[in-house]
Amino acid sequence: MDLLNTLVDKGLRRELPTREEALAVLATSDDDVLDVVAAAGKVRRQWFGRRVKLNYLVNLKSGLCPEDCSYCSQRLGSKADILKYTWLKPEQASQAAAAGLAGGAKRVCLVASGRGPTDRDIDRVAGTIKAIKDENESVEVCACLGLLSDGQAERLREAGADAYNHNLNTSESTYGDITTTHTYADRVDTVSKAHAAGLSACSGLIAGMGESDEDLVDVVFSLRELDPDSVPVNFLIPMEGTPLATEWHLTPQRCLRILAMVRFVCPDVEVRIAGGREVHLRTMQPLALHLANSIFLGDYLTSEGQAGKTDLEMIADAGFEVEGAGEVTLPEHRATAGGGCGSHAGAGCGSHEDAGCGTHEGGGVCGTAAAVPAAGELRSDLVAVRRRGAGTDLAPNA
Repeated sequence: MDLLNTLVDKGLRRELPTREEALAVLATSDDDVLDVVAAAGKVRRQWFGRRVKLNYLVNLKSGLCPEDCSYCSQRLGSKADILKYTWLKPEQASQAAAAGLAGGAKRVCLVASGRGPTDRDIDRVAGTIKAIKDENESVEVCACLGLLSDGQAERLREAGADAYNHNLNTSESTYGDITTTHTYADRVDTVSKAHAAGLSACSGLIAGMGESDEDLVDVVFSLRELDPDSVPVNFLIPMEGTPLATEWHLTPQRCLRILAMVRFVCPDVEVRIAGGREVHLRTMQPLALHLANSIFLGDYLTSEGQAGKTDLEMIADAGFEVEGAGEVTLPEHRATAGGGCGSHAGAGCGSHEDAGCGTHEGGGVCGTAAAVPAAGELRSDLVAVRRRGAGTDLAPNA
């Protein structure tokens, strides 16, 4: 169709689509979904070939967060039956990270619940980064600690952090409906602080919280302006014990259209399928690899993902290959010049913790291939709470 041909041409030139074109992608029918995937896949292959970057989450401190983000199992007042523990020791975090690295991950994402780190927390995380890099010199480390105060991003950079994650999650106009204890502007400020400190910025969204197509396009265009190197796309897991436990709005086809829209708007940025892929994409996960060039390996923060071995088999069976530690993820023009995903210099990728380094707390595993639940229906059988790995005595999934 003419729309897709236009978007492919723009993506290959790193040219920003119009809002109307982005909305039109989301409005395509299920009958056209394979055409949409094929078109966006051309853009993905232009800038990232057939490589898939693996990332691994380590939850440094779980639960008891004072913020009230409605999607989050660690939120204030959460009734979710998740693991709760205070800071892991550096050696514990390094041991957890080693499992992911052994499974093929090249980036470790260190996440801690809370509004934002104290200076003492920064010292703790600095010690953890050192412990991990002492064992794995080439590993990328991304920190996700919440809202940053002045000077904290610089301290993380000095400690060896390579990136910082803080998701925008949803559009500015609807942000107050999801969270009241901090603002959308607070999140934008933290991403800007990470950028200014020389950290690779990682910021994304959560789809499936009842937002409109306009909201999805708004947040992705805002991300483009913020210019992150990585855009994680989370799909809400309606986790029992949270305010959004009965919100089921996603189908596999809807998820694919959202990923395609993100790829067209940010053609040469690392697009990562984050929390919720197993629950909402289910058996169509391999198709999503034609749109995104990055995934999380194994488990998420408070819930389980599919087996790490299954992730690796899925990548190979779909004709992709795991990105090696010595390979540069971003295209040369971004990696060398720090440019955005726009079509010219200064055009950005257009732009907590509680959303976790690119994955919201509810990211989980598909317990069954059941039909999509109706809105208002609890389906706790689709989500397995994490009981292994960091904070437990059991081996992690990687």
